[in-house]
Amino acid sequence: MRKISADYIFTISTDPIKNGVITIDKVGTILNVEHPDINNSEMVEHFEGVICPGFINSHCHLELSHLQNEVSENTGMTGFITELIGKRFNYPEEKIEQAIIAAETKMIKNGIVAVGDISNNNSTFKQKSKGELLYHTFIEIFSLDPNKAEEVFNTGRKLSNELSDLNLSNSIVPHAPYTMSEKLLTLINEYASINNSLLSIHNQESAGESELFISQSGSMFDTFKSMGINTDLMRKTGLNSLKSTLPFLKDAEKLQLVHNTYSSLEDIRWAISKDSGRKTSDVYWCTCPNANMYIENKLPDYNLFIQENAKLTIGTDSLASNWSLSILDEIKTITKHFPEIPLQTLLTWATKNGANFLKFDHLGVIEKGKKPGLNLLTNLENLKISDKTEVIKII
Repeated sequence: MRKISADYIFTISTDPIKNGVITIDKVGTILNVEHPDINNSEMVEHFEGVICPGFINSHCHLELSHLQNEVSENTGMTGFITELIGKRFNYPEEKIEQAIIAAETKMIKNGIVAVGDISNNNSTFKQKSKGELLYHTFIEIFSLDPNKAEEVFNTGRKLSNELSDLNLSNSIVPHAPYTMSEKLLTLINEYASINNSLLSIHNQESAGESELFISQSGSMFDTFKSMGINTDLMRKTGLNSLKSTLPFLKDAEKLQLVHNTYSSLEDIRWAISKDSGRKTSDVYWCTCPNANMYIENKLPDYNLFIQENAKLTIGTDSLASNWSLSILDEIKTITKHFPEIPLQTLLTWATKNGANFLKFDHLGVIEKGKKPGLNLLTNLENLKISDKTEVIKII
């Protein structure tokens, strides 16, 4: 048994506790959380800084770790996609495997305890099966051709079965609005409804994404046409990409929209309302700020989400589109551009909300009976994250 204290304990489920004391057993389960007791006769380990739960990386592409420093910055979404497609498969399996292992090791060191990870293939499965880090894997599938929908979906099911045989949590999900036929979206929605599985989809990453649906024009449309993609298969709905897609994912219990760089106040309100057609308003909005800066050099307006009490989570995206796999680095970027957002709010996005979405009920908050992992944040300035802030994984 250990008793651990810090200048502040951010349990996330309560207000921060100044000089609070956490009691844990030998495997890291929380036995008690209490206010300081000067009569406590047992030894208390005191740390300078803030203790919070372990971080949840709600959106990652671990399989792209070998592409660190290989894809150009600030090329926009179409430039990023073009360069990624041209480079991602030009590497030996051994290098890809080594990069996956190294990236996972960095995430653990950076205080990440669980990951919502995108997989288009099985390259990460071997490492995930070792149990070094907790994952929910989103098997990502895509096709614009409705005639190929069942074939593509069955490929996703094979990968899902492979993970299930390893007792690894997973679900089958769509890639993005602009790479999906209505038939494939319907198959995914039906499967999610039957299996009560989680859905995640990239959303509104660029202005061109919605232009494609509204008018079949814009930079994304032109890029896909130049790549030889049959643009006749693309859906022209007169609505933006979110409103063109969400009604097809109406039955999933929980849905995470990822990036949301160009989501408006109207979009946020619509997505969590009955107008979206969804049976539940349990929608999460994952932000990957450093990837947004890497690709589009633009961030979402977080105040819009806060205004609507939307449930935000934080992800790192991939090393193809980021400089690190660190939730703290993501928080630093948000704080730099939105300094008014309180630390409690940011840590809620980085811990509790991600754990709730991924259904990792033992994570995300420091409460009796939970086993969330404990991170120490040092070098804060008046309870604000600064460029000098570091994370140390305590347990």
